[in-house]
Amino acid sequence: MGGFRSWDIFCTVVDNYGDAGVSWRLARQLAQEYGHTVRLWVDRLEALARLTPQLDAARARQQVAGVEVCHWPSPFPEVVPHDGVIEVFGCTLPETFLAAMARRSPPPLWINLESLSAEAWVPQHHLLASPHPRLPLTKYFFFPGFGAHTGGLLRERDLTRQRAAFHADPAAQAAFWQRWGVGPARPGERRISLFAYENAAVAELLHVFAHSPRPVTCLIPEGRLLPQVAAALMLPLAPGQAVERGMLRVQVLPFLPQDEYDWLLWACDFNFVRGEDSFVRAQWAARPFAWHIYPQEDGAHWRKLEAFTAVYVSGLPPQAANALSALWQAWNRQTGVREAWQACEAHWESLAHHAAAWEKHLAGQPDLASLLVQFCGKML
Repeated sequence: MGGFRSWDIFCTVVDNYGDAGVSWRLARQLAQEYGHTVRLWVDRLEALARLTPQLDAARARQQVAGVEVCHWPSPFPEVVPHDGVIEVFGCTLPETFLAAMARRSPPPLWINLESLSAEAWVPQHHLLASPHPRLPLTKYFFFPGFGAHTGGLLRERDLTRQRAAFHADPAAQAAFWQRWGVGPARPGERRISLFAYENAAVAELLHVFAHSPRPVTCLIPEGRLLPQVAAALMLPLAPGQAVERGMLRVQVLPFLPQDEYDWLLWACDFNFVRGEDSFVRAQWAARPFAWHIYPQEDGAHWRKLEAFTAVYVSGLPPQAANALSALWQAWNRQTGVREAWQACEAHWESLAHHAAAWEKHLAGQPDLASLLVQFCGKML
């Protein structure tokens, strides 16, 4: 990397935690694995603090896990930009900071970290350059992806080892469940995590679990779905509360820090996830999952969902592929979940085997941070 050793990362939190989650994972990895100086600017520190409890949301500037975390104020202060500048998901940089970038010699390498997609056009647009219309600056579009000629996925170097160590240590697993008040598994039980946006189909899904031929424990982290879960069960719910309906036990968890959420995904047999950050972490968990994609007004999310579905299910037997595709469609269309879930249960072993094989396939590819560092090294 020569002299390239420092970063400014900018993040605006729109209406969920995925922006902050992706930004924090990248910032921490660049600092801890590459020894780079990283300054992370976030407009809503309270959102990042929920993912990173050691962060004090009341402090405008602090060091956390090797990262300098700063509140993104308005007006923006006069600061000297670092070697690289990353705007996460196309957030707009402050004009005063852009001017400071233009004054720096040499100017920083400017990266727009785009949202993740498996669509066919991604490799053609990855690393495209866009000159600024007024300033002597060029922005490069960095697209995460699932294959060659993309920016890869965020993955820490020792993630696979950590997950394997967790599965090999029954005491660590028991301590994890005990920490959140979850009792021992019943014989033949399946544990399912449920993290989603508002979804009218949740009542139908819980009904299927309640009438399952085997016990089901559904772990629901505190979030936007919880009021609909409470309505479906016809009682108020709060973190720490457990409710039973037939074969179903619903356990409400508090909003989990990032690392603890990873462990939840590892510990469950099936994971319902949402957005981008938990979607990627579900794949690293090597467990079957269902993705509730972030809905967009122009319907672009359907193209993204269909593109990833085609990539992901290609290694499954046809009937299992059809069953999982139908579940993802039903969950996102918020109807027909009962039949789709029951079809997936008929192919449970195939789905579990495929999830592990998919994770191994992805782990054989370069990760996002390493590809980002390599690109910057080439551009010096």
